[in-house]
Amino acid sequence: MPQSTSSQSKAGADRARANDAAPDAARVTRACAVALLVPGLGHVAVGQPRKAAVFFVVLMTMFAIGLAFGGRLLPFALEEPLVFLGAAAEWVLFLPRVLAGLGGLGQGDVVAATYEYGNTFLIVAGLLNALITLDVFDVATGRKRP
Repeated sequence: MPQSTSSQSKAGADRARANDAAPDAARVTRACAVALLVPGLGHVAVGQPRKAAVFFVVLMTMFAIGLAFGGRLLPFALEEPLVFLGAAAEWVLFLPRVLAGLGGLGQGDVVAATYEYGNTFLIVAGLLNALITLDVFDVATGRKRP
């Protein structure tokens, strides 16, 4: 019995996908690593400089606002799970987090009215960078078109 047209086109698409070159694992790893180091740099690595500029400006602004609001760069404290998770989120913005820590920023002003807002900006900036890194992964592996 002959195959239907839809099943033939599906089989052709599967063959075409199989013939596509597999993504270069080193390129994917490199793009994701630099995306975690500096916001937007992963998109530069996959050829999307406009997106990279937007992500860099937005996330660095969020990080700076978090510090300006008196937010605290949280320590990894295993005895306090929520503090640990907040610290993990902040470290997803690796280079800005390291530079702020070395610069003595992010000590946190607990009595400031904006302290919790600052913490929220710092944590959310890191979480957004995690999502942006997943976007870099999808583009680098060919799952998403640039």
